[in-house]
Amino acid sequence: MSTEPNVTGGASTAQPTVAPAQAASATPVEVRPNPLAHLSIPFQAVDYALEGYHLDASVTPEQVVRAAEELDREGFALDTITGVDWLAENQMEVVYDYFHITKPLRTVVRTRVPRDNPELATISNVFAGANWHEREAHDFFGIRFTGHPNLTPFLLPEDATYHPLRKDFTA
Repeated sequence: MSTEPNVTGGASTAQPTVAPAQAASATPVEVRPNPLAHLSIPFQAVDYALEGYHLDASVTPEQVVRAAEELDREGFALDTITGVDWLAENQMEVVYDYFHITKPLRTVVRTRVPRDNPELATISNVFAGANWHEREAHDFFGIRFTGHPNLTPFLLPEDATYHPLRKDFTA
């Protein structure tokens, strides 16, 4: 049984629920209210045992900075930023992983941008550590973070004109 809290998108209910992974043992799991329900970002509960985080929100690119600001005010820190190339959908996804600094709570914020113009605002003004993560996502996926203070190559050669983690990359 996981020691991580089980959260839901709504208010707490009086009856315990059974997580899918625990259905065979029928061990009830305490249901807690969504601790971020009061924010403007629509977080949804996910199964921590399956996903490795508790809450997930899909937002528009214009909402990414506001999400970072709200999570910062709530005591979250940035863990990582990753890119995903959805070649068939002609989109790039940017995934922001956050953790709470005093509570066992992890959340993910994700957004998608067009693959032919993968651009969204930087969150490095909110979380200084985003600087390196955004530079890495730019190197490997070609995602541009507008307003970034130094979007220069981080891991690739300075003269690199390619993005090796794009699915259509050929050496």
